[in-house]
Amino acid sequence: MSDEQTYSQEDLEAGRLMFARPWDFLTSVTDMSNLPDAAGTEIAFAGRSNVGKSSLINALTGRKGLARTSSTPGRTQMLNFFVAPDTPLTIVDMPGYGYAQAPKELVDAWTDLVFSYLRGRPNLRRVILLVDSRHGIKKNDLEAMALLDRAAVVYQVVLTKSDKIKPPQLARLVSETEAALAKRVAAHPLIVATSSEKNQGIDELRAELCNLANQ
Repeated sequence: MSDEQTYSQEDLEAGRLMFARPWDFLTSVTDMSNLPDAAGTEIAFAGRSNVGKSSLINALTGRKGLARTSSTPGRTQMLNFFVAPDTPLTIVDMPGYGYAQAPKELVDAWTDLVFSYLRGRPNLRRVILLVDSRHGIKKNDLEAMALLDRAAVVYQVVLTKSDKIKPPQLARLVSETEAALAKRVAAHPLIVATSSEKNQGIDELRAELCNLANQ
């Protein structure tokens, strides 16, 4: 996690309790007309294919099979919604981008769906934009940021697989990412470094999302 943010024990415990509830799949959407009613707070997760998005959602919720993981890029082709009882937060798993194997017409259809969702969802509070710690921000990540800037949707970069690089490299990556985000109009300044495998940064991210949901 970036050094600029710390969480109280109260925040961490609230996050733990929220994500200890029985999270479950609600629905998958391929068309805006089928979106569930806009209620509570939605937080969407976006990132390049194979960035570890499904693994992170599973780690947050403590449900290994909740979000489907795959070694095939572009497997998540829909907006997938996850909820828990008595929880004001809905998690939205967005289609991964940068999938070279998918036919162009499918890519265009997924892109149109994502654009429409970002522009038109009133209760979308933040997009968690995942970046692989081993690679840093890539061209298609910058394209996603430009889209989010244009849509005026606040987004927060979360680094995945941070256990795969050495601590000095991670510290340098966080600094470089902070500098890149400083130029972006819709970027949230806090960066959270996570590892789904080692459970690093998961408690802090839970606390951050819990705070958002309860505002």
